[in-house]
Amino acid sequence: MNTRDRLLLLAAEGTPADVHLPAAFFLHFPEDCHTGDAAVGKHIEYYRATGNDLMKVQYEHKYPLLEEIQRPEDWRKMPCYDESFYADQLDVVDGVVRELKKETVIIVTLYSPFMFAGHVVGKERLLQHFAENPDAVRRGLDTIVASMEHLIRGCIARGVDGFYASTQGGEIGRLPADVFDAFVRPTDLAVWDAFRDRTPFNVLHVCDYAAPYADFDRYVDYPGHIVSAPNEVGGRPISGQEISELFDRPFLGGMERLGVISNGPLEAIRREAAAAIESGPEAMILGADCTLAADTPWANIRAATDVAHTRRST
Repeated sequence: MNTRDRLLLLAAEGTPADVHLPAAFFLHFPEDCHTGDAAVGKHIEYYRATGNDLMKVQYEHKYPLLEEIQRPEDWRKMPCYDESFYADQLDVVDGVVRELKKETVIIVTLYSPFMFAGHVVGKERLLQHFAENPDAVRRGLDTIVASMEHLIRGCIARGVDGFYASTQGGEIGRLPADVFDAFVRPTDLAVWDAFRDRTPFNVLHVCDYAAPYADFDRYVDYPGHIVSAPNEVGGRPISGQEISELFDRPFLGGMERLGVISNGPLEAIRREAAAAIESGPEAMILGADCTLAADTPWANIRAATDVAHTRRST
């Protein structure tokens, strides 16, 4: 049984690794490695250098800012992008799958419709539009879902094993809970409907990149074989074990993305990795709560990964 087989078994049955605990950390590569052979090569180089077990293809194809969407009612002008819009991204997916699928599981980052909408008008204007007319904004989100379905189908056709699907908008200080539940949550779940039964390894990522969460209650029934969530909720620390029990599935995470793993020293990284494993469930993948700082030394990631690979070795 190789790494790929073990990860697929973890997702399918929640079965802990039988040789070593897997690890997976993610970061964005320099802009000149966002497309083409340079992007494919950098993903593969990163996978080899860090010893990570899971290969996540970073998403780097932002939606363009649309000046014509100034008012909530303008969301009717949101275009639906077809597969050609995602061609650069799909070329990277294809190259990574061709090189690494025999070795490991390949997943692709999926931003949420809410996050893509922020690309289109800016984060603050998006919140203003929701406050003024959420029904009108929902029309635009539905169009974004239709666009994303083209990306999802293209990724599946190229052989990916699943997606790392994010949710945003329900953090503290962003959208009121009733607005999120009525207008954002349905679009999150519509995206999941496009792949949840078609791919065997899907990660639900409760993303705290913009702000923390008061609770995770509204996400526990989201789909996903694995859950990735922050180490803090409601102003208190929460362990990987607690998160795993709350969502009733294996956990990916445990380390602080902007903590010692970003700047060392190595011994402190090893201590935090060991503590994250100790407080996590048996069925877990060591990682961080979100994307690491882009300039994180790869040696730091390797140090944390090595702890995982020796911690539960049999």
